[in-house]
Amino acid sequence: MTTPDVSGRAAPAGRPYRLALVGGGPRATYALERLSATIGRLGPGQGLEVTVFERTGEFGAGLAHSPAQARTSYLNRIGSQVSFAADETVAGAGPLRPAAERPTLHEWCRSRFEATGDPDFDLAPEDWPRRYVHGLALRDMFDTFAEDLRRHPAAGLRLHQAEVVEVESCEDGLTVVTADGERHPADEVLLLTGHSHHDPERSPTGRRLAKCAALGGAHHVAHPYPMDRRLGPDHCGPEKVVGCVGMGLTAIDAILHLTEGRGGRFEPVPGDGLVYRPSGAEPAGIVAFSGSGLFTFARPDNHKPSDGSGDHQGTFLTHEAVRQLRANVGSPYPGGETERQPQLDFEKDVLPLVILEMAHLYYVTLFGPGATMLLTQRVMPDYLAFLSGTLASGTDRDCLVARLETAVDQLTEVLDAVLRGTRTAAEAQSSVSWPVREVLLHWTRVVFGADAELEVRHCLDQARPPKLALDGLTSPSALDSAVTANRFSWDDAVAPVSPQPGPRRFRDAVRQFMGRDQRWARQGNRLNPHKAASDGVWRDLRSVISYAVDDAGLTAVSQRTFLNRYVRHHNRLANGAAPEIMAKIVALIDHGLLDVGAGPEARVRPDEPTGRVVVDGPHTGFVRPVDVLVDARMHPFDPRADILPLYRNLLASGTVRLWRNASADGEDFVPGGLELSADFHPVRADGSVEPRITVLGLPSEGARSFLLSALRPNAGHYVMRDTLTWLDGFWKTLGTAGG
Repeated sequence: MTTPDVSGRAAPAGRPYRLALVGGGPRATYALERLSATIGRLGPGQGLEVTVFERTGEFGAGLAHSPAQARTSYLNRIGSQVSFAADETVAGAGPLRPAAERPTLHEWCRSRFEATGDPDFDLAPEDWPRRYVHGLALRDMFDTFAEDLRRHPAAGLRLHQAEVVEVESCEDGLTVVTADGERHPADEVLLLTGHSHHDPERSPTGRRLAKCAALGGAHHVAHPYPMDRRLGPDHCGPEKVVGCVGMGLTAIDAILHLTEGRGGRFEPVPGDGLVYRPSGAEPAGIVAFSGSGLFTFARPDNHKPSDGSGDHQGTFLTHEAVRQLRANVGSPYPGGETERQPQLDFEKDVLPLVILEMAHLYYVTLFGPGATMLLTQRVMPDYLAFLSGTLASGTDRDCLVARLETAVDQLTEVLDAVLRGTRTAAEAQSSVSWPVREVLLHWTRVVFGADAELEVRHCLDQARPPKLALDGLTSPSALDSAVTANRFSWDDAVAPVSPQPGPRRFRDAVRQFMGRDQRWARQGNRLNPHKAASDGVWRDLRSVISYAVDDAGLTAVSQRTFLNRYVRHHNRLANGAAPEIMAKIVALIDHGLLDVGAGPEARVRPDEPTGRVVVDGPHTGFVRPVDVLVDARMHPFDPRADILPLYRNLLASGTVRLWRNASADGEDFVPGGLELSADFHPVRADGSVEPRITVLGLPSEGARSFLLSALRPNAGHYVMRDTLTWLDGFWKTLGTAGG
């Protein structure tokens, strides 16, 4: 073997191959799992020295998943849908660990509960774990994989608590530079840095917030983690009103830390819901506000198999549909650039399919399998015309649902007649092709529950009007009791609360919606039409949406719109917190401690008469001073604004460059992610590829989407597939045979 040249294609002679992992969080755990499982591929005479750099010292977990984080923060994924190792669904993974050695998070918790009796580990497969528990599991699995690697006589592993600030090229490979001035030689670097946040001085939004806070004498918190330090009682004490910018998962973490984390208690009330019992150590008030004025919606109880076999398979929103749209209506690049895929406009070309898929799934969930063929056949002509480009797109985002709504009108007219007894089920059946009795019973079960379904069945058997069994009943799942109601609306789905004239009326409207949303969530993602549509499209079909969007799949202007608008819709519709968590948020609103009266498009401003910072709700007339301003939003990756210097330095040295969506219409969009090769190697400023460095995860955002995710079992998950892309290249670099 020879010393590697700058291409990094050959392994060194006379010393171990030096691999540096920069970032020791979850992706480092996954990489270490595969590396240790395949270490048998290390050839005779070869050695491997692995160094993992993690600035927090939380090896396996990192800052975002630290076991030391607040116990009031929860994952927004159930324990049976989180894993740590490759499984049979990951093609080409190589040797797999025995099933007992690759537990899901739920299985790990059960084992830990049996050993300790700690109730935080006493979880069912469908329960939502505390986030610190995930951190404990990540650290434990990391340690297990690390020991596996160390058992190989020619492999070494060193853990180094330090912040990496630069990766430099040198004659003998690469040099990893840490903030303490140390320089560490490496032949290959794997960047697994995970999530950071923006430096307010480098971000226009951050600068505005910081300037506003300074002018109004408010304490500014640019990022709430770690919350025990950033949101401590010295700044957020009982006499302070806290303004919370954002109403997503980060904001929910901050709000619960400032309330339950200060000793407050949530107690069940008779019937349903929770009541908050304050401790007195909470802030005087918390004002939460955002562009929408709404928290993320409650994630539904999961009734789908954890192995992914019950995930919704698209009827209209499919990979093939995107391919047809690209071929028939996409914007081709001029000058014969055949390697560039035709670009789509999300709102004109893709959103109609998203809305159709949601509406179709909504009605199939509401009326059952017996109605599926009717609903599908009615829309198929317009759908096929849309894909071919002969149905005008772009004039109406709802252009594909008109025939579906007509079919639902006809269906509900028949069901209503049977319910009222103006027609018997047999009479109705003679005039339609779909199974009237089956559809009516399914609708009854969804809207009123199993007991009501049994009563309606008895009425049908006795030729009595089924409405007699339903009179006086209300839906336990907060659905409309009229069979002609419960209609799908895209506008209502993404904006269920309209602006109200006055803070109190808006608070009441938000509280009313959140109560309904709680009941929808409790019905689950297979029985509730609202949650089935959101979960089935924006989670189960996320890969199809990514297929349409990623790698400049949209025009530059459309991608900017997608990131600014539709990713937010995704987060509210399908990436919210568990119902148990949202019940706590509702209780805090009911108590009055949490104020959501600012409404949509609220902003902060310095108030000259008082000299304070106020939250101003332009649609509701809300004005309230705050003493603390917390930026509780998840910041997109952008090295130009990042609080950490690593990617800024790599950008300045030309080791990496930003990915650019350059559209045929002359528009450019630079969302902030890095330009990477197909094997995740960075493209240098001069256009060459740096094969000795691999970048996985959030820094590739921009060209890719929906990358913030824990490894999921039994799903051939992209996180592990990306890890294998690196691993295959790693072993090829060392010149080893496949294992």
